[in-house]
Amino acid sequence: MNKNTTDKIIVTLTKWSGIALLTVLIIWSAVYFLKGYHYEQTNDAQIDAYLSPINAKVGGYISKIYYKDNQQVQKGDTLAVIELDEYGLKRDAASAELRSSQAKLPILAANQKTQIKSIEVIRAQLAGGKAKLNQQQREFYRYKNLLADESTTEQKFENVSTSLAIMQSDYDQTKASLQVAESKLNDLDAQRNAIEAEVKIKEALLQRQELDIKYTVITAPFDGHIGKKTIQEGQLIQPGQTLAFLVNKTEKKWVIANFKETQIGNFKIGQPVSIEVDAFPNEKLSGVIESLSPTTGSRYSLLPPDNATGNFVKITQRIPVRIKLTGRPEKLVKLSAGMNANVYVLKD
Repeated sequence: MNKNTTDKIIVTLTKWSGIALLTVLIIWSAVYFLKGYHYEQTNDAQIDAYLSPINAKVGGYISKIYYKDNQQVQKGDTLAVIELDEYGLKRDAASAELRSSQAKLPILAANQKTQIKSIEVIRAQLAGGKAKLNQQQREFYRYKNLLADESTTEQKFENVSTSLAIMQSDYDQTKASLQVAESKLNDLDAQRNAIEAEVKIKEALLQRQELDIKYTVITAPFDGHIGKKTIQEGQLIQPGQTLAFLVNKTEKKWVIANFKETQIGNFKIGQPVSIEVDAFPNEKLSGVIESLSPTTGSRYSLLPPDNATGNFVKITQRIPVRIKLTGRPEKLVKLSAGMNANVYVLKD
């Protein structure tokens, strides 16, 4: 093959390659602009799902961890265990305090029973004293009449009068003793109420300690896929500390697409959406617009921009749009929160 023939082949191949490339560019441009004409689209979109934190309800040192990174767990599976010794001692102390308070009740009941018997005795004495007092009063009036008729001596009348005063004093003393005894019985009733309240408090404290012991075993609240493990055995954790995140398998996933503010003018709830996930480029997902954010995404930032600072530069804002996935469950189960997606909303 001579040089001229080789040059012709190269020129021909270059020409047809250029034609093929130009054809591809034309087709791609046509598809792109056709999509742009019929769809509002954005590549600022991600798959989202609820990430439920697994928090410790009590603090302590971790004695055992039963899960690994990215593990599937079932509801009730033990994830980690906190050392029990300290909480066991607290429970024993609360149990002893409860028994101590409960032991006061039989003693108080015996004191109440004794006091009731004492009141019965005093009441009997009071009844006898009342009878004697009535008799002595009649004796006093009789001698008073005899003295007026000069049928008795002054001395005998004074003796009767003195006996009446003594009996009246004894009766008053017995009556006062009865009031004191009844007041003491009321005090014992009040003490009983206080001790019963104390017992209830001690029972609640014991239940709290038993609940803390239960909380030393950290379990999965539902079926799901656990994320990265961030704790180690022997690590000291605090109450409320997040130990891991669990993705609920039963909860549906959705898409958050951040459209430009210039794109959402005609968006409506229920509008159909087409979704392409970068992880599965050959699969198309469908969905509908579920809601539009009432504010731009920048308003949810830690430091929202203040356009009144004097150096304003207009920037097109983005509005988060929540999209409900309506595809087949076998497709949706492969999606993971945080995956990038391209979203196309059909124009009206």
